[in-house]
Amino acid sequence: MIDLLKTKIGRLRIIAILEGISLLTLVFIAVPMKYGFDNPAFVKMMGPIHGSLFLLFLFNTLSVGVEQNWKFKETTWKVLLACIIPFGTFYIDRKILSRL
Repeated sequence: MIDLLKTKIGRLRIIAILEGISLLTLVFIAVPMKYGFDNPAFVKMMGPIHGSLFLLFLFNTLSVGVEQNWKFKETTWKVLLACIIPFGTFYIDRKILSRL
């Protein structure tokens, strides 16, 4: 895990995993607490965290794509699309980012 912090692609992979975990937390813990138990506190806390990680993933993807000279039609669009599709960051980490 420490090795991932040394490269931009490694940091992008960490952000992708954190973004995916934050979505899992929202979908399976925070939203059920909000609607099932009438307790929106966790959604209010996790919503901005997930949003920040989402934006961080977008900006870092573009930064890494430019730095690594990714061809937009081959790699960049797939990585960007992954953060829009629920849990796509886990898939893109395994299929593309781990191989770079």
